[in-house]
Amino acid sequence: MYMKKLLFFVCAMLTSLCTGATAKTLVVYYSYTGNCREIVTTLTSQIQADVLEIQPAEKGLKYEANGYALGTQLLNAIKANPNDAGSYPAIDPVTTSLNDYQTIIIVTPLWWSQMAANMQTYLFNYGWQMAGKNIGLIVSSASSGISGVVADCKRLVPNGQYFSENLWINSSNHSNRATLIQDWLTAIGYNSVTGISETKTTETVPVRIYDLASRLLVAEPSRGIYIKKGKKIIR
Repeated sequence: MYMKKLLFFVCAMLTSLCTGATAKTLVVYYSYTGNCREIVTTLTSQIQADVLEIQPAEKGLKYEANGYALGTQLLNAIKANPNDAGSYPAIDPVTTSLNDYQTIIIVTPLWWSQMAANMQTYLFNYGWQMAGKNIGLIVSSASSGISGVVADCKRLVPNGQYFSENLWINSSNHSNRATLIQDWLTAIGYNSVTGISETKTTETVPVRIYDLASRLLVAEPSRGIYIKKGKKIIR
């Protein structure tokens, strides 16, 4: 009887440890201009998460040079043969094990309405390991919509359990990212979905309102077009 109780106790402890490990969140990001890095810094000030940065194997490339010639070339190669590993640009080796995480938040730039090529490489190599895990997507862009990036993500991680909403942070609302991220975490029910209750306490961030030229307004207009919480409002 004593041995049975001891065995039960050991199994319970192992289960508890495994559950705690798999409940963790990993933020995976690639940043070319630094915008995504700033987003990740803001995000991880609000939640407990480990961070993995994706780095291209070849350093110093100018993807935007000559009218974004290199970036376009990389994206076209992927689009032509999306199932061929040779179509994707090389990235630095990744040692982070996805087995330790139940929630993956992907933070990526948009390149010409598609997911940045280097992030696509990571997801092509490891997206299959994200099956059944909670998947969040945050996209940074200048002004283009993110539907193409969402499609790329779902192609590369087809069996993920996606949160109910994706987050788009563009050049006009990047400075308001703390509020946008806070609102997004609430909208997707981050704590209840992930089972993680240790969301960091943050100060209440005031809602900022901008005109279409990205100028901060002192009050919400009674008429006109303006940006509030990253959304265009027409009154």
